Amino acid sequence: MAAPASNPLPPELTPRQQGWILFALAMGGFAIGTSEFAPMGMMPDMVADLGITEPQLGHSISAYALGVVVGAPLLAILGARLSRRHLLLATMAFYALGNLASALAPGYLSLTALRFVAGLPHGAYFGVAALVAASISPPGRRGTAMARVMLGLSVALLVGNPLASWLAQVLDWRWAFGLVAAMALLTMGLVARLLPPDPAEPRQNPLRELRDFNRAPVWLALAIGAIGFAGMFSVFSYLAPTMIEVTGIAPRYVPLGLVAFGIGAILGNLGGGWLSDRFGFRAAGMVLVWSIGVLLAFPLAAQTPWSVLLGVIAVGSMGALATILQAHLVDVAAGAQTLAAASNHSAFNLANALGPWLAGMAITAGYGWTSTGYVGAAMAAAGLLLYGLARRDARLREADCAC
Repeated sequence: MAAPASNPLPPELTPRQQGWILFALAMGGFAIGTSEFAPMGMMPDMVADLGITEPQLGHSISAYALGVVVGAPLLAILGARLSRRHLLLATMAFYALGNLASALAPGYLSLTALRFVAGLPHGAYFGVAALVAASISPPGRRGTAMARVMLGLSVALLVGNPLASWLAQVLDWRWAFGLVAAMALLTMGLVARLLPPDPAEPRQNPLRELRDFNRAPVWLALAIGAIGFAGMFSVFSYLAPTMIEVTGIAPRYVPLGLVAFGIGAILGNLGGGWLSDRFGFRAAGMVLVWSIGVLLAFPLAAQTPWSVLLGVIAVGSMGALATILQAHLVDVAAGAQTLAAASNHSAFNLANALGPWLAGMAITAGYGWTSTGYVGAAMAAAGLLLYGLARRDARLREADCAC
């Protein structure tokens, strides 16, 4: 039985006010997305300034992802008794401090530790922001509202990452993290100003959250994200060498591939909200089938410059799965909505680790750069199998309720 999405905010909240609240929440997503992906574009500048190697900087990127995995459920549990408004403000304050400290990191060890700290509030913020978006939207528009929050993350791929790279080149890479800290503080101000307190909002009990979280529908949804979404990262992580070695383009044109991926991510994000509102959880199966086809076609698309850009846009559109699963978790998590919504981002960061690892094994084994597409398709197929198990579990639960 689906749980109610959330408790609505006061009825005097107008559509205009709702729009501004969603904009404020998306601003936080833009700050987070810029911080998460910036080191990839700033790698040459950071390596030169800190006197470290590319693999060492890669450790700091992995440390951030690990912070997301650990911090999402941890902060959701610790903040269970806080109102959603206060938890949003607290996570953004935490994020501002983490990125300001990253900007001041003197060396490899401190940067790695501080990137871990900066990643801790990532998932909790998005989880709570998704619940707020659902709470201020009509039932038939919840997916679209959540997609508008996640749009900030997608726009960061298209705008934030190039902006960070430009700052690193003309000023210093540290200014990029400083800018993220400023955007986090701006988000705090907007949320404090625009999101009214909700006296009727119930406070969550951490023990109840843990109990309701430990249910098959929640774990299956998280598994779909962690495994089925890994295919996108299988391709994206090795996009630059694939475009250079297989497509045969000059390195200076690789950023066009990143722009194409950002365009695909925005289209997928908006499409995911539309699909979720119209088809519910069935939309996850549709996106996984689409993903299998896109990833199987990618090795062929990688052969020419124009087709590779179209292929990368299609790969980026697989991000639709994130919004769909976020909305589904709100429905099935009962009293663990905050914990489940936050853990969704832990699952996607596990996918971010699993996809490149498996694709790297295929490349190392001599199967070539385009083998990432086949590895990704296998992961999407595994996600589709998990989706089938989740649908079967839902039918069995509905039958039990009918009895």
